Amino acid sequence: MRKITPFCGLLLFAIPSLNQAQETAPAGLPRTAAPADAMVYFLAPANGAMVTSPVTIRFGLRGMGVAPAGVTNPNTGHHHLLVDVADLPPDNLPIPNDANHRHFGLGQTETELTLTPGQHTLQLVLGDALHIPHQPPVRLEKITLTVTQ
Repeated sequence: MRKITPFCGLLLFAIPSLNQAQETAPAGLPRTAAPADAMVYFLAPANGAMVTSPVTIRFGLRGMGVAPAGVTNPNTGHHHLLVDVADLPPDNLPIPNDANHRHFGLGQTETELTLTPGQHTLQLVLGDALHIPHQPPVRLEKITLTVTQ
């Protein structure tokens, strides 16, 4: 027969507070400073380009350096590519990592995307060591591509 320890009782008291925490809005995390003149941009393709899939996407960065995720050197970050994302994720939380929010946490500055025919939007956001946008955010307005085949 197993003996119930006081820890189990403590866990029961903790469960309601965990549920309450989930009902409140997530707190923001500290943000890493970025120079006011820092900018990300696409080297290729150009806004409005007609392309075939797969398409090579090349990222640029000015005023800061590229560093892998987890590296906390001042004035560095890594690229995040938002594909067909309607609304930007919150600036005070890590950028999601899914098919529409692509992380380049090894410091990559190029990728190849397979996109379906039609119109697509791309946007770059620089993230810090924890994938959180800098303060001020270093991001590019959306560009639009048309995939012909």
